[in-house]
Amino acid sequence: MIAIEARPCRWLACAAVALWAAQATSGAVHAAAAELPYGDAVAARFAEPAVRYDTPGLQPGRDRYTGNDEMRAALRELAARPPGPRLLAVGRSAGGESIEALHYTRGPGRPAVLLVGQQHGDEPAGSEALLAVARLLSGGELTPLLEQIDVIVLPRANPDGAALGVRGDRRGLDVNRDHLLLRSPEARAQALLMRAVRPLVVVDAHEYAVAGGYRDKFNALQRHDLLFQYATAGNLPAELTRASEAWFRQPLLQALAREDLTADWFHANPDTPGDRRLSMGGPQPDTLRNVQGLKNAVGILLETRGVGIGRAHLGRRVHSHVVAVKSILRSAAEHAGALQALQRQLDAQVAGSACRGDIVVLAGLTPTRRDILMLDPVTGADKSVAVHWNTALELRPLIQRPRPCGYWLAAEADEAVWRLQALGVTVQRLATATELQAETWREIARMDTVRPDARGAVDDGLGLRLVQAATDAVPLTAPAGSWWVPLDQPLANLVTAALEPDSPGSWYANRVLPTLASAARVMAKPETTQK
Repeated sequence: MIAIEARPCRWLACAAVALWAAQATSGAVHAAAAELPYGDAVAARFAEPAVRYDTPGLQPGRDRYTGNDEMRAALRELAARPPGPRLLAVGRSAGGESIEALHYTRGPGRPAVLLVGQQHGDEPAGSEALLAVARLLSGGELTPLLEQIDVIVLPRANPDGAALGVRGDRRGLDVNRDHLLLRSPEARAQALLMRAVRPLVVVDAHEYAVAGGYRDKFNALQRHDLLFQYATAGNLPAELTRASEAWFRQPLLQALAREDLTADWFHANPDTPGDRRLSMGGPQPDTLRNVQGLKNAVGILLETRGVGIGRAHLGRRVHSHVVAVKSILRSAAEHAGALQALQRQLDAQVAGSACRGDIVVLAGLTPTRRDILMLDPVTGADKSVAVHWNTALELRPLIQRPRPCGYWLAAEADEAVWRLQALGVTVQRLATATELQAETWREIARMDTVRPDARGAVDDGLGLRLVQAATDAVPLTAPAGSWWVPLDQPLANLVTAALEPDSPGSWYANRVLPTLASAARVMAKPETTQK
């Protein structure tokens, strides 16, 4: 559990912070299971599919997954096939392993789809599945789709974690919760890849814990072959949610049903004993799907049942991912023109909102109830369970503020500047001293805690500082050499997620910005020149 300093928590954000922390650590430590946590009656519900996929990790008699050297060799073999995809050197892991992808393209002008696997090293089915999908794109059934879309396949985003069989990277950082902070080289590599290709659809392939606390809390086991969720962060345009639902989720559910595969919304089970709440993936702007959504594009999380059961049902787990990814690629090809038009519309809409309306600084899930299908742990029969359900499909604004025209950053805020640029945000250096109509933040309350991460509580020597802040209107003379971050640009919602200080994912809370005085809200457009 997360260690929190014992002091009163008096502001509204604390409830959201507690839920965010629970989601960040739920199921974070996955011990390798020596045997299945259920008997034959349950296992019989998950028959192997008739289709077989040709990857090193799925060969008959194999007792280990595709290794990093085998993955590199497989990608090179596919890249060598004429006309072949282009092999991309995306970056290197913390341990020095190469992170590589295949770029399938028939020329410029097509929308790009990025497929990412194994951000969590102990969730191998997605990696095996994306290697299988790459083969289907290389002269297989998916090749015709390349007339409408580009596809970038990054099957293993966390090679160190894969080699070690652990969730996080070599330093224990959760790569999938690092897409705003960019503390890990693995997340930075993905950010630079996305800045280069600006995908209109990103698919993030994971696995989820089958047993966990479900048996203790509900006397039941997880049933679904695949859990799904699209971007659900604060400030997302409603049009993006509608497109994600209609163009992608609905066809995906139909594709899975045709293969007798079951699906539900992604959800997590808190580690706390007796806590019977199930929560959808949260609104925090740090995961790949949510950061992609804040870039005005479709972000999709796929999770197959797999954590805690070793190689059991591996063929079915991989098949579930392949069926889902094939559906998403076909949907992207079918809606290629509409996806491009939607992003142009949303880019203009977000950029045009500078200086107007409100922004959601912190959002929370909405508590409700629902019945969810699980499995009886003895008989394997379907079992309907009534649960407390925290939904991300309707978010509660917990902190809101007027949307500024932009932000000022101090000259020494280099850590923030390069991160913004890596994410694709336009940042300008002020060539001369500039008078700004600004709002600064003032700390009202503070709670210091250890950062939640892949290993639970991570004492990285920095910690997390959670603040309640008020704003004060002040004139500000911005010196030459300081920075101006305008919000009349498409990625404005990503900027506000990083720079408003009173959320757990903010760059002030995570000490990218050293002080509250390192930045300010700018409430009127300044006369700026770029140096």
